[in-house]
Amino acid sequence: MSPLAHMGRTMALLAALLLATGVALAQPEPTDDQRRAATEMAEALRYGHYADISLDDNWSRRAFERYLDVLDSQRAFLTEQDVAEFLPLEKQLDDALLDGELAPFFALYQRYHERAEARFEWLLEHLDQGLDFTYEGDQRLELDREDVPWAESTQALDELWTRRLKNAALTLVISGQDDEQVESNLRQRYEGQLNRLRQTNEEDIFGLLMAAVTGSIDPHTGYLSPRQGESFDIQMRLSLEGIGALLQADGEYVKVASLVPGGPAERAGVLEPADRIVGVGQEDGDMVNVVGMRLDSVVELIRGPKGSVVRLDVVPAQAVDMTRSREVRITRDTVKLEDQAAQSEVLELERDDGVHRVGVITVPTFYVDFDAWQAGEDNYRSTTRDVAKEIETLQNQGVEGIVLDLRNNGGGALQEANSLIGLFIDRGPTVQVRDARGRISLYGDTETGAVYDGPLTVLVNRLSASASEIFAGAIQDYGRGLVVGTPTFGKGTVQTLNELSHGEIKLTRAKFYRISGESTQHRGVEPDIIFPSLVDPELIGESSLDNALDWDTVRSVQYREYGEPWRFLETLRARHRERADTHPNFVYLEQQAELNRRMREETTSVSLNRELRQAETEALEAEQLALENQRREALGLEPLEEWIDARGEEDDSDQEKEEEEPVEQVQVLEAAHILLDHSQLENNYRFAHRE
Repeated sequence: MSPLAHMGRTMALLAALLLATGVALAQPEPTDDQRRAATEMAEALRYGHYADISLDDNWSRRAFERYLDVLDSQRAFLTEQDVAEFLPLEKQLDDALLDGELAPFFALYQRYHERAEARFEWLLEHLDQGLDFTYEGDQRLELDREDVPWAESTQALDELWTRRLKNAALTLVISGQDDEQVESNLRQRYEGQLNRLRQTNEEDIFGLLMAAVTGSIDPHTGYLSPRQGESFDIQMRLSLEGIGALLQADGEYVKVASLVPGGPAERAGVLEPADRIVGVGQEDGDMVNVVGMRLDSVVELIRGPKGSVVRLDVVPAQAVDMTRSREVRITRDTVKLEDQAAQSEVLELERDDGVHRVGVITVPTFYVDFDAWQAGEDNYRSTTRDVAKEIETLQNQGVEGIVLDLRNNGGGALQEANSLIGLFIDRGPTVQVRDARGRISLYGDTETGAVYDGPLTVLVNRLSASASEIFAGAIQDYGRGLVVGTPTFGKGTVQTLNELSHGEIKLTRAKFYRISGESTQHRGVEPDIIFPSLVDPELIGESSLDNALDWDTVRSVQYREYGEPWRFLETLRARHRERADTHPNFVYLEQQAELNRRMREETTSVSLNRELRQAETEALEAEQLALENQRREALGLEPLEEWIDARGEEDDSDQEKEEEEPVEQVQVLEAAHILLDHSQLENNYRFAHRE
C-alpha cells in the first residue's frame, strides 16, 4: 500500500474512533446564501409552478423519501436504524424550506457520507487482502433494490456488498481480465468513488437536497447552482464541444437518453438511447471507470476541445450482462445548423398497379437561426422555410404524397412547430398553452393557403417529443393526414429559467394541449397505426420519469377537419398487418422488441456462478443470433456465425456492406405504403360519394 493510501486509511480509522468515543466531527452547515435560496425556491414552487403545490406535511413526506432516494437509491449504505434516527424530519422539510433551516438535512447527508466513506474503505481493505472468490454455488445478486426495505444491520450490508464485489469481479473476469487487472480496475473504481465523495462540499449537499425538493414535484423542475447556471447548455447536453448526447443518471450508471440531431454521436452511429456508459477515456489515455460517478463529473470527462477524440466503454441497451461492453470512439465537434437541416428523398415503391413515387422529408429538429431572424435578414434558415423548399423540390419530381419523418426529433422552437403546421393547412389554431393560473393562450397559423395539400403521413417514434408532438397531434386532429410509428415521448410541459439570489430554478410554468383539448403530457401522441419499437418505454419517455405530471384535457377549440382518416383505419391496419407479417425486417423488429420486453421483466438478478452466468448470457446471445439470421435468410443475406454488436467498429463487416436496407428503414417504406393505401381509399370514397 502506498504511503498516501495508508495515511487515508489511518484518517478513516481516526474518524471512526472519534465517533465511537463521542467526539463529534465537523458537520457541514448550509451557508446564508443557501438558506435564502431555499426560501426563494419554496416561494417559486408555491406561486410559480404550473401545478397547485402545497408545501405541507404530505408533501414533506414525499420529498423526504425522495431525499433518501437521492442519497441512497439502492439501499446500500444506510441501515434501518440510520433512517429511523432521522425519521422525525419527514414532517419538517416543508417548514425547513420555508424558513431556510436546512442544518438537520445536512446532518442526514453527513450520516450517509460517513456510511459511504466507511463502505469504500471496507471494499479497499478487501482488495488489500486479495480476492479469493470461487464463482460457484447458487448465489445471485438482486439488480434493483429501490423498493427493498432498509438493511437491519451493518452485517446485512456486509453480505450485500460482498455479493456486489463478487459480481464486479466476475464481470471483469468474464470479460477476459486476469486477477491483477481485476484488482487494479476495482481499486481504481472504489478509490475514485471515495475521492469524489471526500471532495463533496456544502454546495453539492445543497444541490442534492434541492434535487429531492424539485424532483418530488416533477422531473423537469430543478435547481441549478451558480456553476451550473453559468453553462446551462452543458448540463447533461453535450452539444457545444462534446459528443451531442443527452445523458441522465440511472442508478450507478449514466444512460444515454437521446442523441442531438446532427451531432457527433448520431453521425458516428455508435450510441443508441438507453445505452449505458461505464468508462470514459481520452484519445490515448487510460479508460476511467465511471460506474458510480456523478453525472456532472461524467459530463466533464466527455467534454473536450473540438476535433479531439473521446473513447467510451458502452454497454448496449439490450444487454443484461454488464460484461458485454464495447469501446467506441467519437470525435468531438460542434453541431452546425446545416447538420440539423431538413432533407428530402424520393422513394420508388413497386406495387401491383405499377411504380409509385413518394417523397420523404426528414426533420431532425425544429430550428431557427434566431440571430439572423432578429437581425431582419431575408434568407434566415428555419425548419419551416427549409421544409417548404423540400416540398417544392419533391412536387417538381412528381411525387404522389409526402412522408414527414419526425423520428428522434426531440423538439425545439415552438414557433417553428406552429408555422410548420401552417404549410399543410389553410389557417387555423395549432396548439393551446395553459399557464399556472389556468389561463389558456391559443396559437395558430394566420397565413392564407397551404403550401402542400396532398396526401400526408407523419412518422414518429418514442424519441419524438415536445414540438414534434404538437405537430403530429395537430395533423391528426385536423384529419390532415395519418400519424404512424410508435407512441411519442409525452413531454408536454414548458419550463422557464428564473434567477435566485444564489443559483437559478428551472420551473415548469405551463402545459401544452392539442386543439382537440387533449394534453400531449405523459401519454404523448398515439399513432393511428402502431409499429414495433426497440426503444423500451419503461426506460425512455415521460412515463418512465418519476413524478411526471398527469395527462388531462381542456376544452377543445373550433377547427375544420380536412379529412376523415378514421373511416379507413380498419382497412389500413389490415393491409399494414399483411405486409408487416411477411416483411423480414418488420418481423425482426417485432420479435426483438418482444425479446427486449421479456428480458427486462425476467432479469431481476444475475448469477454469481461463473458457468451459469456465461450460460445465461450465451443463451440470450443465441436467441438474438437466431432472430438476426432468420431475418438475413429471408433477405437472401449470408448468416452470421456469432452475435456481434457491430456499432462502433471502424471497418464495416462484409455482412454489413451487403445489407441493402437497414432494419429501421422498413418503417419509412411502410409509412409510404400506408400513405398510398390511404390516398387510394380516400379517392375511392370520394368517387363513390360524389354528388
